[in-house]
Amino acid sequence: MLRGIDHIVIAVRDLAAASADYAALGFTVTPGGEHTGGATHNALISFADGSYFELIAFREPDRPQEHKWWPRFAKGEGTVDFALRADDVAEEAQRLSAAGIAIDGPVDGGRLRLDGERVAWRNLTPHAPGAPLPFVIEDVTPREVRVPPGPAADHPLGVTGIAGLTLLVADLDRAAGPFAALLDTTGEPAPFDIPGVLRARRFATETYWIDLAEADPGADVLQRHIAERGAAPFEIVLAAPEATEPLPLDRTHGARISFVPHAASGAPLGEHR
Repeated sequence: MLRGIDHIVIAVRDLAAASADYAALGFTVTPGGEHTGGATHNALISFADGSYFELIAFREPDRPQEHKWWPRFAKGEGTVDFALRADDVAEEAQRLSAAGIAIDGPVDGGRLRLDGERVAWRNLTPHAPGAPLPFVIEDVTPREVRVPPGPAADHPLGVTGIAGLTLLVADLDRAAGPFAALLDTTGEPAPFDIPGVLRARRFATETYWIDLAEADPGADVLQRHIAERGAAPFEIVLAAPEATEPLPLDRTHGARISFVPHAASGAPLGEHR
């Protein structure tokens, strides 16, 4: 069973500098550790709803390498992927395969925390033409070992979680089917205010939403994001005490982050914007 948005991956060039910038913006940043293989290390921004941001950096950012996120990071800092959390990724793999969606995995993953504790998980990556599907992750070690709880999820900025996110697609009809299979809901048409978007469909639960937004073929910025970032969210919407201006891209290292009031984060379909 899927449990919601697990985390959003933001690739940065300098982990210490990015951590300092996010802390200055009002986020509580927790050091993560080094991933298995040593190519990347990370820091985490946990939220009270159980989701988090992963700030990830390559140890050798100027060396081309065989890593799923390298081609996206090579185009610049910013979001490179996101994950949904599952109770059992093997079960999800069977369910999605039966729906005609290709699967990579499940595979084992892990990292070594700075305090020496080992974190372990399993994940799978679904693929469908034209659909920017996320990867799916299952904790092997207790979740609190991977995602710091308590004070780590308390932010001066007041944010409590991920209200929703927007993914860009070239063809909404083509992308909607795989997402309907993944999320077990057909979604509904959604209003949209991003320039260059032709139409959108929202897949919503009681706690978060995912919008698929079809980009005008002539919208260069949006089409470039589709070509360079794939499944990376175009925009992240966080639940906060009140709606404020989006955060500056130079301080978020390329991640588009805006806010919606806490009460609106659980609003019915179409009332988030």
